[in-house]
Amino acid sequence: MPLHLLKMAVGAHGFEDLARRQAGRLADLRAAGEAAVLRHLTRNMPRRAHEVLDGGSIYWAMAGAIRARQRIAGLEPTVGRSGRPRCAIILDPTVVPTEPAPQRAFQGWRYLRDEDAPADRAGSAGGLDALPRAMLAELRRLGLV
Repeated sequence: MPLHLLKMAVGAHGFEDLARRQAGRLADLRAAGEAAVLRHLTRNMPRRAHEVLDGGSIYWAMAGAIRARQRIAGLEPTVGRSGRPRCAIILDPTVVPTEPAPQRAFQGWRYLRDEDAPADRAGSAGGLDALPRAMLAELRRLGLV
């Protein structure tokens, strides 16, 4: 059974914002002639890395809820800009929306068991996606979704 990571998407306002930022990051890497690989640096390597690499995803919390996930393609030791050791979480470029699940702010990352992870959001045939955009935006502004 895979083990997932839960991380705050600091500065991202929602799923679309996160997806847009990551697409921009990939475009910048391609324009610079570098390998188009999404890497998220974090301070510590997961001690349960073998479980995370067995089909795990990183679940992104933003705007008070878990709203997206990405499959984790790898974990690599690296060195940050400061010269200190870091862990590079290698991410699949596909960002998948999830059903919103309330989440308080925290620092770093947390493990997330498979049975506690929110489900992927259903297609636009129903659920919140069926609401008019303006109504959904207002509900989000009020903190109701």
